[in-house]
Amino acid sequence: MILVNNPGTWSAMYPPLQHAQWHGCTPTDLVFPFFLFAVGNALAFVMDRMRDASGWVVVKRILLRTALIFAIGFLLGYFPFVYWDSAGELAWKSFEDRRIFGVLQRIALSYGGAATLIWLLGREGKTRGVLIATGLILVGYWIACLLLGDPADPYSLEGFVGTQIDRTLLGEKHLYHGEGVPFDPEGLFSTIPGIAQVMIGWWVGQTMMRSEKNLALVGRLMIVGVHLLLLAYLWQLTFPLNKKIWTSSFVLHTCGLATLVLSAILYWIEVPKSDPHNFPRLAAVTERLLGWLFRFFEVFGKNPLFIFVFSAVVVKTLAMFRWHPADSDRWTSPLPWFYSNFFRWDDVDPRLGSFLYSVCLLILYWLIVWWMDRRKIYVKV
Repeated sequence: MILVNNPGTWSAMYPPLQHAQWHGCTPTDLVFPFFLFAVGNALAFVMDRMRDASGWVVVKRILLRTALIFAIGFLLGYFPFVYWDSAGELAWKSFEDRRIFGVLQRIALSYGGAATLIWLLGREGKTRGVLIATGLILVGYWIACLLLGDPADPYSLEGFVGTQIDRTLLGEKHLYHGEGVPFDPEGLFSTIPGIAQVMIGWWVGQTMMRSEKNLALVGRLMIVGVHLLLLAYLWQLTFPLNKKIWTSSFVLHTCGLATLVLSAILYWIEVPKSDPHNFPRLAAVTERLLGWLFRFFEVFGKNPLFIFVFSAVVVKTLAMFRWHPADSDRWTSPLPWFYSNFFRWDDVDPRLGSFLYSVCLLILYWLIVWWMDRRKIYVKV
């Protein structure tokens, strides 16, 4: 998400690093749903530890964490609370036109809804009730979109029922306007299938907890992933893959891919550890060729919320420091200046410079979380 959110320029990006315009799915569209899937994986371990806690204690923890993540997301969108007006003076941002929802807000509500349903239906690791509820959410969302949306095109931006619901409940000024009209890709109504996304991640996490980390588990997860993809591809014939309205087929598609990726990681990491005598070569290859790659991503995974928020705060803070370059009458700030002076070259594809700039920032943020990991500093909510 950091790589995609911080290009040198939004006008020069390689296609895989861009979101689908509407229907469809690019590699970038996988990042957010994979994160929700991972939230569900982690929830399997968290809920298992709270099995003996009282209902009120569990509900209080869920509500508190949901509210805290939602508040962080809202304040992050509001930050730095001031802006440069047309007169060149700092002015306070008005709440009247502040967007309410966003990425962290969707994570918060998806987590809160999924955790509550799992606590009610999946105590002691029982999965049947959770899986039935997941299916009902996905099918119910499809029926609601089909019956309550515009009959001519219920899956278009204006025809999507969630567009009207969000405008009515939240107000047009509190929605995202990047699509040219008031429409929020992380709106309230389209968060409903996000709850199902977390619940599927929880089920996969439960499967991992209850099974030996061996080839049988890898094979089982691969079968699950293939079946999810098959269902998604059949469903998308009538309910297209679409991240911006988070269609049910999109949920199954991304959960299927996430499950396959997870099975591959288990094969490379856990299987050699569990049976090193039968997989000596695999263990050696994993450690020599892939060990450094896994460790690179691991430090991000230990402080994911912190580094996501921190990366946005850095960009927003530095944007407040601006000046007129000697050869231009337009304002610039530290990061655009850095990109223009070090990553823009004549006769070179501008997408390359834009990409290398974002990689440079990613490495900088990696150094920060690597340093935090070395000192056992972990920021948790």
